[in-house]
Amino acid sequence: MQAGLAGREQVGRDPASAEGVEKQFWRLAPGFVRKLKNAPVDSDRGDSPKVFHDLDGPIRVNVLLGLVKDYPENSKKLQDLLAGLRLNINTDGPTELTAITMTQAVEHYKLHELADSGPDCKAYSTRNRKTQVLNWWVLPHWGKLELRAIKTVAVEQWLRTLVTSKFGKAKPLAGGTREKIRDAMSSVFHHAIRWEFTDRNPITGPVKGSGVRVSAKRERTPEVLEIQEMQPLIAAWNSRKSYGVLKMPSGLRRGELAGLKWEDFDFKNLHVSMTRSLVDQHVGPLKTEASRRLMPIDEYVAHDLLAWYEVTPYKEPSDYVWTTDANRAGAKRGKQPVWLSTVMRDYIQPTARKLGINKKMSWHTFRHTFSTLLKGNGEDVKVVQELLRHSTAKMTLDTYGSPRSE
Repeated sequence: MQAGLAGREQVGRDPASAEGVEKQFWRLAPGFVRKLKNAPVDSDRGDSPKVFHDLDGPIRVNVLLGLVKDYPENSKKLQDLLAGLRLNINTDGPTELTAITMTQAVEHYKLHELADSGPDCKAYSTRNRKTQVLNWWVLPHWGKLELRAIKTVAVEQWLRTLVTSKFGKAKPLAGGTREKIRDAMSSVFHHAIRWEFTDRNPITGPVKGSGVRVSAKRERTPEVLEIQEMQPLIAAWNSRKSYGVLKMPSGLRRGELAGLKWEDFDFKNLHVSMTRSLVDQHVGPLKTEASRRLMPIDEYVAHDLLAWYEVTPYKEPSDYVWTTDANRAGAKRGKQPVWLSTVMRDYIQPTARKLGINKKMSWHTFRHTFSTLLKGNGEDVKVVQELLRHSTAKMTLDTYGSPRSE
């Protein structure tokens, strides 16, 4: 017999105790929701109101959903999450006749594939990007449809119609973004197949070449800095901290750069161990398994980093190399790294403009420059792959730079 979900709602301050309960009423059955509202907070424990779901069955368990303020009563957000949980309960029963909508499948996918479940979960940047793509593009158009009603050609035609507006002017959505939307939808269908909610993936199709076709061709070539542009940019830098950032091997991703701690460096053997990524102040695993490699550094970079070590007040092995020391960081001062997006926006880009470098720059510009200069120097593609820590040489060839003569 398939278990249901959501029924009785209780208001209290602790799921393990009836103490503080103010009211209760039934909503759905069997099973019930216990929702902890903004009851008095235990100051000693620092409790916050949270939402729990009790699932009836041979064994009753509590499932923590989150804070009440994040899941208002009768909100669509709460109902969508409940839909995903219902699928999770009924894992013994799905058949091809089960009416499962895209919204239900997406919520189930988020619970099992995009949750922050420790060191083995997907990187924060991956989880965040897929969540945004699904919420912004997929659910508004496909959310109410059953999975079996979504067809290959319909998705392909829909992707062609997508536009974005910048400065009030509509333009077709970039090929790379449309590819991300397609891949996110495919991930949901793969998940649904694995859980036996469906037996088909219209995004990939039954055979190679029969799925949704999207051109991910770049609209413009990524900006690459010339050597004569890099040198004055570094020389113009007054802060030794940022000088060290720019002198780091440019093949590092922004999240990898932000996540570096002093304990990661071996200055004697001139290498750095890549163990974590930090995006939007969220610490998580590196993007891919191939990223978990030793990264060589040259003696000049080591010299600059040691010079920064001498002046920074944060020298403990567990301290971030570029820890924020700003007063506005409050309690997080000295405990989290600087926001590299702020460094780029407020310092690096203005300095580049003053030097007459009018290219559209980001932290990834240094990664593109690094790979392009390596290939221009005649390095083998396998060497470039190892330094960029790509999983395959094909990714290196398809994604980064064109050879130059410098």
